[in-house]
Amino acid sequence: MNVSSRIALAGGVAVSSVVLLSGTAFAHVSVQPQGEAAKGGYATVNFKVPNERDNASTVKLEVTLPADTPMASVMPQPVPGWTVSVEKAKLAKPLEVHGEKITEAPSKITWTAAGSKIGPGQFQQFPVSLGQLPENADQLVFKALQTYDNKEVVRWIEEPKDGAPEPQTPAPVLTLSAAKDDHHGGGTAAEADDKAHGTKDRAAAADSSDTTARVLGVVGILVGAAGVAFGVLAGRRRSA
Repeated sequence: MNVSSRIALAGGVAVSSVVLLSGTAFAHVSVQPQGEAAKGGYATVNFKVPNERDNASTVKLEVTLPADTPMASVMPQPVPGWTVSVEKAKLAKPLEVHGEKITEAPSKITWTAAGSKIGPGQFQQFPVSLGQLPENADQLVFKALQTYDNKEVVRWIEEPKDGAPEPQTPAPVLTLSAAKDDHHGGGTAAEADDKAHGTKDRAAAADSSDTTARVLGVVGILVGAAGVAFGVLAGRRRSA
């Protein structure tokens, strides 16, 4: 084999490796927020499910919610052609949400095909509203099972580790951003009250200025009219 043939063969092997590694790295179940997922707040996320098989379709997705950071509110958005169910589990330590103690929380979400499938070369997104997100965690790991219509089950449950290569079947990971003062984007209640009082004070000042201007305008008109009348009267006296 000459040098050029060896180079061509090596190049072909390298390209094939890149393609295979790319497929492994990107064609897996993942989770991404719609916007921002801030610690201590609420967020809507998408579980993205690609179909990795050429001869089978995805018909079921099961997502296990992290037990060490339970969330009281888990609301899936309806997806046409799919049914969804949310399972709950008892909590070892009750949660306190808005002054109320929660003894159980959602633990698992299951989507099942009902007239629709994820075919070869396709993907589907499953939106979910989550909250309240934990304040003491930088990320949430969701272990997922993907079932095909040929009964094959792919277990996306391996937790990625810092500094280590990506696992072959990594679990979906949601990265949490820094907490905000107000998770609904409107500022604190005190700030809102100050803004409201400021607006009222400015409105009162504007009304006062407007009233003063009107009074001065009327006084000016009266003074002008009096001046005109005085001038006319003085002219008549001189004529007499």
